[in-house]
Amino acid sequence: MAKRKGGSGDYKEELRHLQIELVKLQRHLIACDLQILILFEGRDAAGKDGTIKRIVEHLSPRETRVVALGKPSDRDRNSWYFQRYVPHLPSRQEMVLFNRSWYNRAGVERVMGFCSDHEYRNFMASVVPFERMLVSSGIQIIKYYLDIDRAEQKKRIEARHTDPLKQWKISPVDETAVSHWDEYSIARNEMFAKSHSEQAPWYVVSANDKKRARLNVIRHLLSTVECPEHDCREDQPDSDIVFPYDGRHLLSGRIAP
Repeated sequence: MAKRKGGSGDYKEELRHLQIELVKLQRHLIACDLQILILFEGRDAAGKDGTIKRIVEHLSPRETRVVALGKPSDRDRNSWYFQRYVPHLPSRQEMVLFNRSWYNRAGVERVMGFCSDHEYRNFMASVVPFERMLVSSGIQIIKYYLDIDRAEQKKRIEARHTDPLKQWKISPVDETAVSHWDEYSIARNEMFAKSHSEQAPWYVVSANDKKRARLNVIRHLLSTVECPEHDCREDQPDSDIVFPYDGRHLLSGRIAP
């Protein structure tokens, strides 16, 4: 089968092909007692919801969970920061996808002042050891950062006000996202520098084109989890769309400034 890149051919046909491969992957995950944890981060309106939806659309809901936690409660704020996330971690035979994760502290909480400097510094010092502990316990962590440019974010947020099917996505934080673009860039860059590790590396997704981003995230996921039923040679991701974080990409403009 010809190598698919996401920019050509019929999107629905390619998506169906990849979703069939995801079902094979899930069978392998169950048979081998694997634990897969996928974290989705990125700018507001970067396309996290749509990407997650396409991944889980045809997977078994018994072994697949999507976690999108709301505003922390008073008890959450008075507990160990990671405590509210721990109950949602995957057990054996499960795939769990976090639509935003503990990296809220490195992004929106940092930029909007929802955490103190001490809480932020403590998180940045703790996150790599925390993830290393999860990996050593048998959990495979895959971290995606969906990257869009300033103009694309503005266009998508404005569309939420005019499209009645998207208005549930509007939030006070979204309303300030564009005006705080530079602050989010600084927070993102520091997050990458301090939490990109060998055990749990960051993968950046160029997501200005939603469809290409979705297809290539699925291809990357299929190529990252070893599965004998899936021929990884067929569906390698486009390296211009999904690529490992490297600080040089911030200087070259490959990651939106």
